[in-house]
Amino acid sequence: MSDPQQLFLEREKRMSDAVALKKPDRVPIACLWDFFPARWKGVTAKDSMYKHQIMFDTWVECMQHFAPDTVDNPFPLRGFGPVLDVLDFQHLQWAGHGLADDMGYQFVELEIMKPEEYDHFLYDMSDFMVRRFWPRVYKSFAPLENLPPLNQIISYFWGIHNAVFLLTPEMESVRTAMIEAGKASAEILKWTAAYGKKMAELGFPSSYGGFSQVPFDTLGDFFRGTKGIMMDLYRRPDKVMAACEKLLPIMINTAIASTKRTGVPRVFVPLHKGLDNFMSPQQFHTFYWPHMKELLMAFINEGITPWVLVEGVCNNRLEAFRDVPAGKVIYHFEATDIFLAKKMMQDRCCIRGNVPMSLLTVGSPEDVKAYCKKLIDVCAVDGGFIMDAAAPLSDSRPENVQAMFEFTKEYGV
Repeated sequence: MSDPQQLFLEREKRMSDAVALKKPDRVPIACLWDFFPARWKGVTAKDSMYKHQIMFDTWVECMQHFAPDTVDNPFPLRGFGPVLDVLDFQHLQWAGHGLADDMGYQFVELEIMKPEEYDHFLYDMSDFMVRRFWPRVYKSFAPLENLPPLNQIISYFWGIHNAVFLLTPEMESVRTAMIEAGKASAEILKWTAAYGKKMAELGFPSSYGGFSQVPFDTLGDFFRGTKGIMMDLYRRPDKVMAACEKLLPIMINTAIASTKRTGVPRVFVPLHKGLDNFMSPQQFHTFYWPHMKELLMAFINEGITPWVLVEGVCNNRLEAFRDVPAGKVIYHFEATDIFLAKKMMQDRCCIRGNVPMSLLTVGSPEDVKAYCKKLIDVCAVDGGFIMDAAAPLSDSRPENVQAMFEFTKEYGV
């Protein structure tokens, strides 16, 4: 049996060779696991989200069984039930909170920022976040909406006495929620660190060390909602552009800081609203791609590899996606024609994906192997390819996931 440290180096090199468009010793394989390990082990999503030892033991056992080339850490994005409860979080429904105990969480799209509030957002984003965004997304912080503007607290004679608002009974509940959320977050971060350490000891590199988004997606996902931002493209395009410009350095700097803390020079960037059927080519090249390219280049210039999850169909965006330095970006395709993508990207970018979720959830192991064979024969022939599912594994049948891993490791040598 190989030494774990040697396995770690071999897996890291396998992935880095694929990113650099080289031919690794075999086709790398890794996945976004979602709550699949819990279902594989017979554990509910609710127990995973709230009982940290169960999540730790279940995910460690699952990773050892399937042995991917990189692993994602489940605690920051899956093990946060106690924090969601304390904050009364509005952007999700989760196991035991709107959903059955054996279901993963679901995003709830809301119009948190009203169209008339663009000016507030652009004038003082921090004040908007504290007094408008937080009270609406974290219902435990609802009293913050009654605070006076933060930018009016300047000096001993200029706003300092606004501190009297902190003495109201409502603010007492906010302080309690902040303390409890801080304690719950500290516990999750402890388990996050423990899991990362355990995986490294077992020879598994981390999939990514930071997270980011294209500014248009952040504005649409969390502030305006899809309907709101698509209407804004026609009714207030200048405001959309200004808000994206405001968000861009935040999207860059928070991700770079995270990779420095974790020591993992890869950033996960999911794409949501730049799809072929969401906006016109002109809108894409005006509101989406320029900021996306600037985001990717900022990471590349810092020695960070962007791992871009291209959700939905983006066949008409591939020419733009090529406009990055060779061997520096991973494009993970869900429903885009991956064989067209290989043809267009083979001299430019590593591609990743895209075993369909339909095969993994209702197909047979033989169906999965046949599709993986085609992927390897076409997309991996000259390197620059990482085997993966089209999306997080979620409800995939264990025998199909097993088939994907076993076939890739045997045939992909």
